[in-house]
Amino acid sequence: MLKALIFDVDGTLADTESVHLEAFNHAFRQEGLDWYWTVEQYTRLLDISGGKERMLHHWRTVDPDMTEVDAGAVNDTIHRLHETKTAYYENAVNNGAVTLRPGVLALMSEARGQGLQLAIATTTSPVNIAALLRSAIGLDWRSHFLSIGDASNAPVKKPNPQVYMKVLADLGMRAADCVAFEDSANGLRAATAAGLPTVITPSSFTAHHDFTGALRVVPDLGALDVARLRQWHGR
Repeated sequence: MLKALIFDVDGTLADTESVHLEAFNHAFRQEGLDWYWTVEQYTRLLDISGGKERMLHHWRTVDPDMTEVDAGAVNDTIHRLHETKTAYYENAVNNGAVTLRPGVLALMSEARGQGLQLAIATTTSPVNIAALLRSAIGLDWRSHFLSIGDASNAPVKKPNPQVYMKVLADLGMRAADCVAFEDSANGLRAATAAGLPTVITPSSFTAHHDFTGALRVVPDLGALDVARLRQWHGR
């Protein structure tokens, strides 16, 4: 029986990746680096979960002979870049640069009205989640979710299922009683590894991914209601 809906954030709840890309390039400029990620580059880099991991991968690609003169210097730079990037992203979201995808709020509201629990399972940072959902739902956004799994409490990135296992433990539910919502192949792999039936809503950055094994692939949640979801889940 369907008891809970578990949502990824970036790309699933909102088309955030274009703003994330702007934020990364802003951070590179602020740091005085000559890096600039194009849409095509960033689309490829999204195969790597986690902003810090993405930047470190890029650094090692453009400078394969990179060595640290001082212990921790590379990690310090990555951390500083990520802080600058996060501040830019949060400010952009607060200024209305990102809105939720079609049908997201309606499905959440209907689900809560029918007694289903909601949860978040993402590899992004708590600051990014708060910026988006505070803007979209309101100051009480946390009260809408029984569990929030993120980079602070489930640090091993997708496609590892750690964040989903953490959320399922918080919910005290079987994976078979929940449905996950994702937009990427890594997200799908993480959710299905945890045993979760998964609905995919691809973004422009992930439309080319392989979604074999998904419960359904739909353009967005605009035409989806709880009755249809129960029907899919029951099969």
